[in-house]
Amino acid sequence: MVLSDQTVSADDAASPRIVLFDFDGVLIHGDAFNLFLRSRYRRAPWRFALAAMCLPLWLLLRPFSSRLAGLVLVRVALVGVSERRYREAASDFAALLARRPRQFCRDGLQALRRHQSAGDRVIVVTGCEDVLVTGILQQLGLTGLEVLASQLSSGGLGMRLRWHNVGVRKIRRLARHGVSQWSRAYTDSLQDVPMLKPAAQAVLVNGTPKLCKKLEKALGRAITRVEWY
Repeated sequence: MVLSDQTVSADDAASPRIVLFDFDGVLIHGDAFNLFLRSRYRRAPWRFALAAMCLPLWLLLRPFSSRLAGLVLVRVALVGVSERRYREAASDFAALLARRPRQFCRDGLQALRRHQSAGDRVIVVTGCEDVLVTGILQQLGLTGLEVLASQLSSGGLGMRLRWHNVGVRKIRRLARHGVSQWSRAYTDSLQDVPMLKPAAQAVLVNGTPKLCKKLEKALGRAITRVEWY
């Protein structure tokens, strides 16, 4: 089933609904936090040397868990960074990204704004880090949103990941937020199956036919596909 890019229908607007949006790959092209980390490495070449020293650990973890392997690179990118400095750096990068209009999914942002205009309760549920994604949305002029995202905490060596808001953890985060039912959920990832299952309408953004089939098999029902640019 293909969803047209027309304005949210009158039926949709008849009563307030909860609508969930993933962020990376749905509202922005690419992975915002990865872009931030790359900028950190480019600005401090010594971090490359430190990452190279951690390569044996990365190679050991990579076959078993890409998430844990990725955490090594996150730790290196944020070593020596206090919470205050992180917030400043993330806010500055959010402002920088917002000045790259082609970085963002125009159709996705328009769809989000249509839901807001229809009176829907829109929640951005993302694996991106909270300060960064909130800053980006604010820079884009998107207000009135609820954001449930990954979170960092300060440690002895710098900032570290406290909560990675991916997969089934999105459902747990929504539950803690007091949300257990939603009408529609937008994603581009197979990882979001747990978030799509409770949705009355699951929407796959820019997904390949192969990914669509995998999602439909995992959900046991048809999904909606959209092509957004």
